[in-house]
Amino acid sequence: MTHEITLDAFDRAILRALQRDAGLTNADLAEVVNLSASQCSRRRMALEQSGVILGYAARLDARKLGLGLRAITRVNLSAHTESADDAFANFVARDEAVRAAYSVSGDADYVLEIHVRDLDAFAAFIHRRLLPHPQVMQVRSEIVLQVTKEERRLPIA
Repeated sequence: MTHEITLDAFDRAILRALQRDAGLTNADLAEVVNLSASQCSRRRMALEQSGVILGYAARLDARKLGLGLRAITRVNLSAHTESADDAFANFVARDEAVRAAYSVSGDADYVLEIHVRDLDAFAAFIHRRLLPHPQVMQVRSEIVLQVTKEERRLPIA
């Protein structure tokens, strides 16, 4: 079970600044949040150790890397047991085309975000990897035509 961490105004300012630019040095961060670099360093380390900051990554352009097709795929499993769920979760965790996977409520068991080169690669993923999986009963997909909003930053009160 996760629990909420108590953050003060400086912690929230550090998180907002790092979400905008994770590459900030502690000296840069100190200028933004009006603390010393050593205080920023200690607070940043505490936020990392507490699990509030999960890591740092560069945001990449999928299309420029040859991944021109994005699809949202809803999957229904054939069985609803812990072992079936674990088997499917392990499958999606290992498959490079699956960029995000969510176990959800509603008319699907899972919602997947798929990134592949093109429609042929998507068809191959669906027909050669996803549908043959023993836990998969039904698949429904939508091709993303245009991204109108993609906000990865979380609101920091």
